[in-house]
Parts: sequence; structure tokens; C-alpha cells
Amino acid sequence: MAQIPIKRTLDRIPGGMMIVPLLLGAIITTFFPETPKFFGSFTGALFTGALPILAVFYVCMGASINVKATPYILKKGGSLFAVKVGMGIVLGLILGHYLGEAPISGGLFAGLSTLAIVAAMNDTNGGLYMALMGQYGKPEDVGAYSVMSVESGPFLTMVTLGVAGLSAFPWPTLVGSILPLAVGMLLGHLDRDMRAFLSKAVPVMLPFFAFALGAGLDLHKVWQAGLLGMGMGVAVVIVTGIPLFFVDRLTGGNGVAGVAAASTAGNAATVPAIIAAANPVYADAAKSATIIVAACVVVTAILVPIVTAWVARQQTARAPGRTELASQPESA
Repeated sequence: MAQIPIKRTLDRIPGGMMIVPLLLGAIITTFFPETPKFFGSFTGALFTGALPILAVFYVCMGASINVKATPYILKKGGSLFAVKVGMGIVLGLILGHYLGEAPISGGLFAGLSTLAIVAAMNDTNGGLYMALMGQYGKPEDVGAYSVMSVESGPFLTMVTLGVAGLSAFPWPTLVGSILPLAVGMLLGHLDRDMRAFLSKAVPVMLPFFAFALGAGLDLHKVWQAGLLGMGMGVAVVIVTGIPLFFVDRLTGGNGVAGVAAASTAGNAATVPAIIAAANPVYADAAKSATIIVAACVVVTAILVPIVTAWVARQQTARAPGRTELASQPESA
């Protein structure tokens, strides 16, 4: 029987494993809204089960994080992590003062919210970062993501929104949002076999919770929010990329790792829905924020490799010996 290259095709699309199922869920819900009720059972659960799937996803994600980092990895990853999250906090403080929790209701920026901006800024695309560092950086730069991966999940977004003076979250909700990740980290730290077992499930779950998220979206708003999301994607690269570049230079790098971290993670598109589930005051902002952040995922996945390659070429031209050595893997 002839094989259809479904996975290969999805892999060619930036953020394809996240974006395509999300759009498929949105299409079915928009044009055939009674589908979940008609089939019920497990099929219906696929349309509404984003949060339970995400709970398992974050346990598996946590298990993949290696808490035994070298000093260089701690310094590099910690610095990039601090800048990435810090930019989200600064923007949250500024925009929270003017926008509050609700999205902009009309005009060119309709649908934009503090929630959308913070969620897009806070989380780095780990797979993209590690792939780029594997090509342009050192093995230690790849390992820096073990620290940066703590960005994953809604916890830091909740903290940022609270710091910005917006609606706060009770401490059980804050703890609950990071507990699956922490449990996964503990399991992976105590048993390497558990780390290997659980971490394999991370990419498998992406399309399933993406589909469930898409099933809660209205495609009538996708076009406008999508265009806004494209602009937001460019803004993420510029607004976070510049400070990340300089912080990377200050911590002994050549700026390439900083630029490679100026992206939005695919799972960041899940954060608005989780935030809205934890605090209903964000319900209006969550739907448009999900689409905007999903668009950021695609835009940054395209732009960041281009900008990273350009910065790497500039560094090669200035210090060819240093950059070429940095790009070579360490010998065993």
C-alpha cells in the first residue's frame, strides 16, 4: 500500500504539529458545531479534553528537564531565561496599566490583550533553539535550554499578570499550574529510565491538545487575529531578540544563542485557555489570544532561523576562528 507522507509534510510546516491540528479543530467546530455532541464518548472528549491532556504533557515535559546543569549552562540558560521572562513582565506592567484584562474591542488591534502579549513573549521554542544551536553554537549552548525550559506552562504567565497588577491568582492555582512540571522534573531526576520513558511522549501529545484547543475557536475571528498575530510575531523577534543578543554577549557568547531564543513556543498557544480556566476574568481575551499566539509560533519559526543565520555569518566574518571552533562538536 502506498504511503502518504503526513508526518513529513507536517514537519515541513513551521509549528505544523501544533498549527494544523489546531486549525482542523477550529474548522470542524465552526462549520459542524454539533460534532462533539453527535458522537459523544471518546470522540466528543477529544474536542473538550485540552486541559487533561496538557496536565499529562507538562509531567512529561518536566521529566525531560535535566536539573544537573553545568555552571556555564546555568549562567547562559539563566540569563536568557531572565531576559525572556523579564521582557514579558515589563510589557505586562505597561500594557496592563492601559488595557487591563480585557482585549481591545475594535480597530486595527482588535483582539490584542495583555494576556496575548505576555504569553507570546514568555516562552521560547525549545526545539527550534536547540536545532539552531546544534548548527551555529556549542553543545553547552544547546544544554542551556534545560534551564530555559522552565518557561513552559502557564505558571510564569500567571505570575507576570499578577506582577502587572491585573487579576491575581490564588496560591493553590499558582502551585497547581507548576505542580505537573515539578513532578515530572522530580521523576526524571530520580530515575533516568523514567526521564527517557516520559520525554518520548512530549511530541506525541502536541497534535492532540492542539486539536482540542482549536475546537474552542471561532474561525470568523481568525483572519483579523491572524494578521495581528503576524505583526506580533515580528514584534517578539525584535523586542526580545535585541536584549537577548546583548545578554548573550555579556555572558561569553557571540549573540547567536540570544537571537535563537527570540521565538514563541508552540505550547504557548495553550496558555491563554489555561489562564481563562483558572480565572474567568480572562475568558474574553483567551480566544483571540490563542489565535494571536499561534500565529506568533509560525512567524517566529520562520524569522528566527533567518535572523540567527545572518547573525552567525556576521560573527564568522568578524572572528572566523572563534566561530568555527564554537560550531564544532566536542570530541568524545
